Order: sequence, then C-alpha cells, then structure tokens
Amino acid sequence: MKKGKTVLLGMSGGVDSSVAALLLKEQGYNVIGAFMINFSETKNKLTGECSWVEDKKDAQKIASKLEIPFIILNFEEQYKSKVIDPMFISYSKGFTPNPDTSCNALIKFPLLWKEAKKIGADYIATGHYARVMRKSSGFSLLAGKDPKKDQSYFLYELNQEDLSHTLFPIGGLTKEDVRKIAKKNGFHNWDKKGTRGICFVGNINMKLFLQQRIKQDHGKIVDMENKIIGTHKGVMFYTLGERIRSTIGTEIKKGALSQKKWYVAGKNIKLNILIAAPENHPALFKKEFILKKIHWISKKPEFPLRGVRIRIRHLGELIPSEILVKGSKHICALKKSVAGLATGQAAVIYRGKEILGGGEINL
Repeated sequence: MKKGKTVLLGMSGGVDSSVAALLLKEQGYNVIGAFMINFSETKNKLTGECSWVEDKKDAQKIASKLEIPFIILNFEEQYKSKVIDPMFISYSKGFTPNPDTSCNALIKFPLLWKEAKKIGADYIATGHYARVMRKSSGFSLLAGKDPKKDQSYFLYELNQEDLSHTLFPIGGLTKEDVRKIAKKNGFHNWDKKGTRGICFVGNINMKLFLQQRIKQDHGKIVDMENKIIGTHKGVMFYTLGERIRSTIGTEIKKGALSQKKWYVAGKNIKLNILIAAPENHPALFKKEFILKKIHWISKKPEFPLRGVRIRIRHLGELIPSEILVKGSKHICALKKSVAGLATGQAAVIYRGKEILGGGEINL
C-alpha cells in the first residue's frame, strides 16, 4: 500500500486516465485529478463550445464518483509558445514536425510536476500505455503491454528526472482490460472513443489548420524527369510519401492522373516545387537518414549502436537498424527501405521493449 503518498493525475475525461485514477486509489495513493486546458480554438461542431468542455465534465464525473479532489490547470499560454508556434514555424520551412512529443516533454510532464510540487504531491501520473522500470543505474522507459495502444513513441524525450516521479498505472494492461475495468466499476465513459490528432488540439484537417497562419503559395508539381504534371498550394502543406490527389489541394493533368498514382517524393523548398513519383518508385523509399537533436533517456550509448529497432511513426513498424557516427553526424541505417520518411519526423530507438531515446529525421 502507498498510504500517505500523493499522486497528481492528469485526467483527460477519457477511459484510460479514469481507470488510472481507480487503480491508483486501490493501490493506496491519495489521488488528485487534474484536468489540463491547453487549447481552446477547436470547437464542437454541434454546440460551438470548446472541445475540452465535454472532456472536463467527463473527468469531473469520474473524480466525483471516486471521491477524489479535482483541479483545473490552464497551460494555454505555454502550449502556444512552446508547441503550437514552433510547429507552424517548422511546417512553414517545409518540415514535418511531431508536436505530440514536444507536448509531453515541454508541457504535460514538466508543468504537471511543477503543480504537483506546489501541493506537496510525491508523484505525477498519466493514462499513457507505457511503463517505467527502476534499475540500479536509474530508470528505463518501456513500451506498453498492448502493442495496439503503446504510446512510448511520444515519450522518448522524457528524462531520468521525469521517470523518477512518474507513474503509468495502465501500462501493463490492454485497452480491452481497461474498458472491462471501467464498465465493471460503472464508469459512464467506459466505451468513449480515444482521442486522435494533435495533442490537446484533436482530430483536425491539418492543411486547413496550417492555412490559418501560413499563406498559400501556388507552385508546380514535376515528375522525376522534371516535367510539369500539375500544381499545388505550397510545399509546406505536403508531406513526403503523401498521395497526390485533388482532395489535398493539388491539380494533376488528366493525362498524368489517368496513368498512375502519384506520391510526394521530394520538395524544392526554395523554388516551391513538389517532386512526384509514381507508386513503388525507388525515389519514394529510403534506407538512411541523419538523426538530429538526439535525446537519450539514460546515458549516451557507444557507437556504432547495433541491435536496435527504429520506429518512424506512432505504432509503425519497428525496423532493425544501426546508428553510426560519421564526423559530427549520426547516421541511422535501416535494414530495409521504407517509404514516407520526412524531415522533422521523430525517429524513436528501441532495444527490445526499452526506449533508448530518439531524435528528428533529417534527409
């Protein structure tokens, strides 16, 4: 039992953090629920209210049912300056950033811990599907038990201090387990759909969202022989590996469109040109990239680093790889060619179930 130990738990209103609250209380912790308001621009299409309003009500209902204190924290100013603004800047340069990893490393975990210390709490906790293991040399971050819900990819920027005071109560459960526990305990949100899209923003049309601050800049689409096959609205709105079609704001000449499926193979940012390649073209696949802004959860490993696997998107394939050092550059060499690599994306390094760290892809 953890009698006397206090945990400040981030409660989103979803089933995961709700069950996390229940489990922590059953383990003997004094649990305080905290709902974070980080973004108010996304609206409910039916009510016109901020999307977080309904989530807050759900979180409050669970806190009331469990008879735990409930507080509301507003981090909108920090979220805008540290996550949203840099995201727009990165996209405007033609990159493809991952705001969810930044959200965890810069907002959710440090600011929740800051508030926890103010009220004398011993730990913070979230409903992430991940695990922390204590070792003689420190702490390790492990993937969640459920491979279909594992969220460790978004946590690679956490550090030893973060892990030392963080609990992941549902990391050893599957989503099915979590829903069963919620239903058994009469939680009204036991079957609530999980959140998608950008952390705290939600599931949005990314191109329309970017157009709020980034002006359209019409340019040409060329094939691998530099022949013009269409037009686009600005290279910053497109990601390498993305299918080119009219629904994403491109216009392809009828002759080219009728013959093949086209994908973004490259960008000439200075000239505002998209380079397209037909499906399965070699230009769409890469086996090597530079890893920048590397973060190691524990100590820096020795190089070459072998016997690791790289994940380049959430729940994406774990690809056997090795990391080499050439001069001042860290080169990630994949054992197989993959499509969809884009500068700015997160590449996370796994050894077995343990996350060693990660960095940003640079092509």
